[in-house]
Parts: sequence; C-alpha cells; structure tokens
Amino acid sequence: MKILISADMEGATGVTWPGDVLPGTPQWERCRSMFTSDVNAAVLGFYDGGADEVVINEAHWSMRNLLLEQLDERAELLTGRHKSLSMVEGVQHGDIDGIAFVGYHTGAGMEGVLAHTYLANSITGVWLNDVRASEGLLNAHVVAEYGVPVVLFTGDDLACEDALGYAPEALKVAVKDHVSRYAAVCRTPARTAADIRSAAKDAVRLAVRHTPVTGGPFTIALEFDAEHLALSATVVPGVERIGERKVAYTEATMYDGIRTFKAVTTIVSSAVEEQYG
Repeated sequence: MKILISADMEGATGVTWPGDVLPGTPQWERCRSMFTSDVNAAVLGFYDGGADEVVINEAHWSMRNLLLEQLDERAELLTGRHKSLSMVEGVQHGDIDGIAFVGYHTGAGMEGVLAHTYLANSITGVWLNDVRASEGLLNAHVVAEYGVPVVLFTGDDLACEDALGYAPEALKVAVKDHVSRYAAVCRTPARTAADIRSAAKDAVRLAVRHTPVTGGPFTIALEFDAEHLALSATVVPGVERIGERKVAYTEATMYDGIRTFKAVTTIVSSAVEEQYG
C-alpha cells in the first residue's frame, strides 16, 4: 500500500501570519520545524496502520520547506518546483492508494487562517462549476480522476469544515482554531503530532483505490482584485473575461483544468506591480 502526502504550510501547527510561511524569514525558519512535525506525524501514523510506502510531495511556495533530516527514514520526499500536477504530483503514476492533504487551508475570499488559492493575494475568489473552491476542492477533483481517495486532512477548523464538502470520509485533524485571517488558537506541536499520527493510522483503512471519476466538463472561474489581472489572464488560450475582474475557462478533465489554472496564476502573478498590485 502506497500513500501520497500533499504537504502545504499555511494549515500547519502554529502558523498564523505571512512571516510564518514566507521563505527566508526568521519565523519561517522556526515554523519549518512545526510543519515538518505535522508531516512526519502523518508518515508515522500511516506506517503504524500498515502502509508499505509513504511519499511526500512538497506543495508550499518554493516547495523547499520541509526538513528532510527530521523525517522518518522510511519516507521519501519530492521537493522543488515545476511539476506536472503541482500540489498533487505523483498521483498520476497509478501506484497511489490514498492521499493525505496535510497543512491545507480555505480558499480565496473565505474565512480561514491565511486563506488563499494559489496566489497569496490578488485572487479574491475561485469557483469550480459555480461552487466556491479551495485548493483542496480543486485537488480532490484531480486525484479522483486517478481513482485515489483523500484519506486524511489537516488544517485549521474552518479548512476541516470545507473538506467535509469534497472529502467527507477523510479523517480530519484541526491543529488550530480560526480567529481571523492572521490569528488562531493553536495547539502545541506535541499535541497535534499525536492527533495526526492517530488519525493517519486509522485512515489507512480508507486507502482503497476506486474507479476513476470522469466528472467533466469543468468550468473554473477566477476573480481578481484589479481589472488588469483579468486582462493578463486572457493570454492563456481558452480563458475569457466574464466580468470586469473575472475570467473563466472550461476543460474536459481536471487534469487539464488544474494545469490551465497553474498557467493563469503564473501569468497573473507576473502582472502584479509591487505597490499597486
């Protein structure tokens, strides 16, 4: 049995504001250890439950945040950027039985600690077939096309509530409770590690591949905080403006949907000016 962990950082233990997750800052250095603790707890729990292999895909920012030297030696870490499926890279190879979303968060425009979708700012909302979408929702649709269930989810309490909508059977661990976008009531790393490890052990029973889900077509809409960003997004073929600050596109599969999404966000991020956005 092989488990893939998609590891993001905003939903990790102790993380509450931008300095905690921006590479190179003192607080990021401190929070890397707590992020690694969450991920390693999931690794240990999956092995406790009988998994044969656990692979971790780094999914935050530079995708070079986890401390390899602190991970269980049985695990393997895929680190670094520029991957075909970004946050869920590895699911496409046909050997993954279950996936964990560790350190996830709510989406742009939603309540939640460090809520966003791909870009830290600039995007004010994302919708998948008219449903407000977080990164978790988008990624859950991608992995479903490969017959892989989401078996474990960790993040703040509101992110766990969001996950009920797209991964209802996955075991969920809230490592902190939302107060505002930049504040939370946090559990200690020792406590969250124990909770995550226990949940991961139980989640192994859910790691049963199913028939791939082909639920397309998928229409993804993005709203930005400035009209020129919507204009820049239309450089991507198939992306059209549907409002002053809003664009949309349709793809037959979520494989193509998430790749187009990545192209849009990459181009939009390059169009953001330092002071005026």
